[in-house]
Amino acid sequence: MASADDLLLDAYLMHLKVERGLSKHSLDGYSRDLGRFLRSLEDAGVGLGDATLPDVARYLGSLAERGLAARSQARALSAVRGFLRFLVDEKQLATDPSELLEAPRLSRRLPGLLGPDEALRVLNAPQGDGPRALRDRAMLHSMYAAGLRVSELVGLKLGELNLDAGFVTPFGKGDKRRLVPLGAVACVSVSRYLDEVRPRWASDSEPHVFLTARRKPMTRQGFWKIVKKYAREAGVRSTLKPHELRHSFATHLLQGGADLRAVQMMLGHADISTTQIYTHVTGDHLKRSHAKYHPRG
Repeated sequence: MASADDLLLDAYLMHLKVERGLSKHSLDGYSRDLGRFLRSLEDAGVGLGDATLPDVARYLGSLAERGLAARSQARALSAVRGFLRFLVDEKQLATDPSELLEAPRLSRRLPGLLGPDEALRVLNAPQGDGPRALRDRAMLHSMYAAGLRVSELVGLKLGELNLDAGFVTPFGKGDKRRLVPLGAVACVSVSRYLDEVRPRWASDSEPHVFLTARRKPMTRQGFWKIVKKYAREAGVRSTLKPHELRHSFATHLLQGGADLRAVQMMLGHADISTTQIYTHVTGDHLKRSHAKYHPRG
């Protein structure tokens, strides 16, 4: 039988799902983090209603002792704060015991990137006219051309493609839809996949664009393997991660002179401060260009 604290957690997760529109992937993360927090309180013999600042600090300390990175600790604290503030708003708690707790100091980590030549080598790595090569080429080109998240790419539906107009309208975080240009090369790759491959693998009722030979939608794990395979074949580092194609998309746009606000909209960032991390990367690029070409560089 679920405890009173577990029921409060269920109510918060439902709030995140219904009111904030979080994805299943995000909800699973909140559930894990907050379940761990409740178990910490239970082990200490404390209920949510009696939790204090030292109880929350002890929980975060246990995460540090287990070797969790500062970024993971900060995420865990953010989850706890959101939960406790919700309970205060719902009159389930009188005060928020985490209010005065400081988050771990984070370094501003720059994303992994590909150079333009490296990106092209990966995109062109799927060779031949076989069905898997055509599908993989279409997926790689789509992710890089539109800066899609992995979840957006594998979850893409037919109704979110407009190849005639050359754009895609994925659902991003919080179920927010955005419009992103797809580009002529990616449109050709996707069109060929849709004409020559997808009809062999799709049932009449299948809405997903990218499928496997087993007639199932492509998964995040499946696409991860695809990226690693072609990165290796292209002579790029074998540790390449799918989201690095998205980071490269943003960086290459800014290096080419794109407006930061436009890149923010294409990436689907709610806050431009999230997009500004790429200005550090392009700043390094500008410094190198200045040093190379300026007579006083």
